[in-house]
Amino acid sequence: MDYFHYQNDRLFAEEVDVLDAARKIKTPFYLYSKRTILHHFHQIQEAFQEVRPLICFSVKSNSNHTLLNILNRNGSGFDLVSGWELKRVLRAGGDPRKTVFAGVGKTREEMLWALKAGIFMFNCESVNEILLLDRLARDLDRYADIAIRINPDIVPKTHRHIITGKKDTKFGISVYEVKKVLKIVRDCTRIRLKGLHFHIGSQITETAPYIQTIHRMLKLIDELRKARFPVEYLNIGGGLGIIYNKEKPATPAEFSAKVIPLIRGRDLKLIMEPGRYIVGNSGILVTRVTYIKKSLNKIFVVVDAGMNSLIRPALYEAYHDIWPLVRRKKTFTVDVVGPICETGDLFAKDRVIGRVEENEYLAFKSAGAYGMVMASTYNSRPLPGEVLADGRRFKLI
Repeated sequence: MDYFHYQNDRLFAEEVDVLDAARKIKTPFYLYSKRTILHHFHQIQEAFQEVRPLICFSVKSNSNHTLLNILNRNGSGFDLVSGWELKRVLRAGGDPRKTVFAGVGKTREEMLWALKAGIFMFNCESVNEILLLDRLARDLDRYADIAIRINPDIVPKTHRHIITGKKDTKFGISVYEVKKVLKIVRDCTRIRLKGLHFHIGSQITETAPYIQTIHRMLKLIDELRKARFPVEYLNIGGGLGIIYNKEKPATPAEFSAKVIPLIRGRDLKLIMEPGRYIVGNSGILVTRVTYIKKSLNKIFVVVDAGMNSLIRPALYEAYHDIWPLVRRKKTFTVDVVGPICETGDLFAKDRVIGRVEENEYLAFKSAGAYGMVMASTYNSRPLPGEVLADGRRFKLI
């Protein structure tokens, strides 16, 4: 659920009238609901409370400083894929000892930042990365705790661009080559193998691929322990899906009911890396209608947000619900497009939406994840603003 709703045909974020915000803040802008963010975070905490996992919010999904600070103050750790995300987390007050660092291309500089900060764990994705990390830790006279990111060769049902657990993707170390890697890890003097990690993709709406992967990981952990590798952690990544349109994703409670029995009694600690589930439906993108353009048999609603503001529809053919800030009974069938000089600058095609006029406003729903973090200044357009709704108040963040 989320805290965006109509009240007397006006769209509200919590108790904030979004039209009031749109009249005071230049569009386009992202508007986040603090209450929704914390609701989703606490849902995961409560569903998995039996095993008390380390929940590491996926910074790549939304790296706004204020939102990171809110999550940190409510007990969240953080999942990084760059050294610059680490800098954001530290500025937001995040605890490096509750931070994990993944990514196939970690540079020497980024590794040094993370080692000096004292992060909890590196999720290592190649032999050469492990060897470099071992040398850097030795130079600093430190130890580096790692999890090996396993590519399990399991393919969930999601968009092809966000599948990460298939054997021919760039991510992780193939499940078929782990034994070779272990020989190298054993020879490293400053590496401590603490866990296994997997992340099979994003916007996954079914539990079966996770359960299949966890079974594979548990078998591998048993083998590692027999070989005297003291594996303590299983990191099951993120990727929990949300509702954009007609999806029926598993809830955290349904997900935990399948996962917890698999690890109960195994003396194994769990790490999770949710991102989209926490912030996806916690944000909207507010935009102003610039023109209503009629052309042959088409009506185009031209807005001031473009693919530079929200690239998901152009990149993934992603669906976002479109709500007028002032709801009317009348509707019309339109293409909703932006101002960018690309045919792909298209938010919706032949979509039935509530009727709007020029200089009125629309909101793209479910825009809190992979929205602002993927925005650009293409066509030299400025980045959108970001606004937080907190009860009756809103502020630019």
